[in-house]
Amino acid sequence: MARILLIDDDIDLLDVLALAFEDHGHSTDCAEDGAAGLERIRRQRPDLVVSDVNMPRIDGFTLCRRLREAGDTLPLILLTSRDNEIDEALGLELGADDYVPKPFNTRILLARVHALLRRQALLAAQPEPSAHRSVDGLTLDADRLEVRLHDAPVQVTVTEFRLLEALTSRPGVVFSRDRLMEMARGDDSVVAERIIDTYVRRLRRKFEAIDAGFEGIETVIGAGYRWRDRGR
Repeated sequence: MARILLIDDDIDLLDVLALAFEDHGHSTDCAEDGAAGLERIRRQRPDLVVSDVNMPRIDGFTLCRRLREAGDTLPLILLTSRDNEIDEALGLELGADDYVPKPFNTRILLARVHALLRRQALLAAQPEPSAHRSVDGLTLDADRLEVRLHDAPVQVTVTEFRLLEALTSRPGVVFSRDRLMEMARGDDSVVAERIIDTYVRRLRRKFEAIDAGFEGIETVIGAGYRWRDRGR
């Protein structure tokens, strides 16, 4: 059972979502805008947050940005009635782990939540021998969900961590966008194929802030991405 924080200014929707999550064994807390949501996160930290984007006071994008700028990797799924790839890309650029457009089927949202919780559980359950990985100055610590480049910390989300795990597992091997999304998200939910480009672009920007010459993630035109194999 997980503790889920639901944030939306639509009270009727909050009631429906709370009932659906509780029917599936989760406990829920509700907030009517981003400001109230941030306060609840500080007072009683949830396991995962589902937040609307369009809200008064503090919207979902701002909520996401404040959490990530503070180094908080709390799993976050954004909801929005603006169904287009630009909004989805913006949400992911800011550090959201997933994005569900309104109107949505409650079962789809529950599946996304369960997939994200499962990814977290898998990371936490990594056996000690495979908990740490180092390649080309990049270090992944699955126990702590930590990434370091040249010993400098890099803040990442759960999805970004899984993406890095996939790429660094086989340097030089090309992974298609579909395969990377499957490995990073751990489910078969339908998302825009090019959203993987947003994740990669965000990771590159984080690494380049530490090492301006970073070239670890290579684009293979028409195929996907690979971690650079310095031995070839």
